[in-house]
Amino acid sequence: MNNKYPHPIIAREGWPFLSFSIALACVATYFLAAWSFPFWIVAIFVLQFFRDPPRNIPENPDAVISPADGRIVVVEKTQDPYAGREALKISVFMNVFNVHSNRAPVDGKIEKVEYFPGKFVNADLDKASIENERNALIISTPNGQLVTCVQVAGLIARRILCYVNAGDLLSRGQRYGFIRFGSRVDVYLPLTARPKVTVGDKVSATETILAEF
Repeated sequence: MNNKYPHPIIAREGWPFLSFSIALACVATYFLAAWSFPFWIVAIFVLQFFRDPPRNIPENPDAVISPADGRIVVVEKTQDPYAGREALKISVFMNVFNVHSNRAPVDGKIEKVEYFPGKFVNADLDKASIENERNALIISTPNGQLVTCVQVAGLIARRILCYVNAGDLLSRGQRYGFIRFGSRVDVYLPLTARPKVTVGDKVSATETILAEF
């Protein structure tokens, strides 16, 4: 994947949806001017959903940065079912008004990419982590730590996009995927990691530090 993704403000995944919604709104305006307002509301919603602003990366080399915008819904010690270990789990819930571009939480090599089909229950619920459609990356960092990053589909989300493969090298903040509409990202860290967020905190992809090694 190209590290130098040319941030066009609107994510490339949204270009077809935005083009269609604007075209539909224009047609509605031309033929049904008095009834075109709802079509423009939809177009504006699509525009804000697919925004993809550039972000600043913290300089702290021990930082684990947030892979997504949203709200922290879980900070707990639990089992990492993908790497088969006990881990510190931090989960970020994204609603339909958050940026849905996903960024790498750490520098490292992707050891494994695994996709799981599943349900589409509300991503705000804990059971979404193990029941919903999801895509997991297991990343080994240069300092020997193991980080699992899982994209989880939600009640509305119906498409997980991942652009990296096993063996690829990731840089912190690198754009590696996208989830269309409301969803969640789970991050599993070594038990020695020190969380820097609590449940209820609002976080920004790349710019917020979730934990430190």
